[in-house]
Amino acid sequence: MKIDKSINSLPPSSLSESPARASTPKPSTTPASPDGVSVSLGSASSQLRSMEVEVANAPAVDAKKVAEIKQAISEGRFQINSAAIADGLISDVEELINASQS
Repeated sequence: MKIDKSINSLPPSSLSESPARASTPKPSTTPASPDGVSVSLGSASSQLRSMEVEVANAPAVDAKKVAEIKQAISEGRFQINSAAIADGLISDVEELINASQS
């Protein structure tokens, strides 16, 4: 297994905004509609938007951790915990099965 393979970036999720849109704040209230109804989203909306921008700007990979693992592999001291890997796979499959049954 080669560690130095580059990772293709993931497409933006439906929950996140593109960087150009995320940097321009949206108003927290919308103008009145033709029906005379207005909507106020309040401070929670701006807090969520701020958190979303922070998460979008956070690195997807911990470069320090990757460097540590690469070093351990090259020195022959990297230990693979097969039980933890198996438990994680089983848990993921159970979640997928439960999600598909819902």
